[in-house]
Amino acid sequence: MKNLVGKVITQKTPFMGDEVEVRKLTVGQVIAMQDIIARANKVKGAEGQIKLLRDIIRISVVGADELTDEDFSTFPISELNQLSEAILSISGLGGSDAGN
Repeated sequence: MKNLVGKVITQKTPFMGDEVEVRKLTVGQVIAMQDIIARANKVKGAEGQIKLLRDIIRISVVGADELTDEDFSTFPISELNQLSEAILSISGLGGSDAGN
C-alpha cells in the first residue's frame, strides 16, 4: 500500500457543456476544506459562499488553480454550484452518487 501514497485519482465531470477533470480529495485536503468552510461561514452574505465555491474548485479541478477571482465571476453561479456538488460527491462527501 505504501506505493500508493501520493497517488492522484481523477474523474471527469460535466461543466458548462464540456468536461473538467476533478481530483478526488485526500484526507488532508478534506481537513483543510473543513477549515475553509468554517472561515466561509463567518463571512456575512453571498461573498463567503462564492469564496468557498472558488476554493473548493481551485483545490479539486485540474487547472482551476490558475483562474483568478475575476475569471470565476464569468461563470454562472448554478454551474459552479453543480460542479462543487460533483466534486464533493466524487470525493465521497456528497449526498449523490455522481462519483460512483
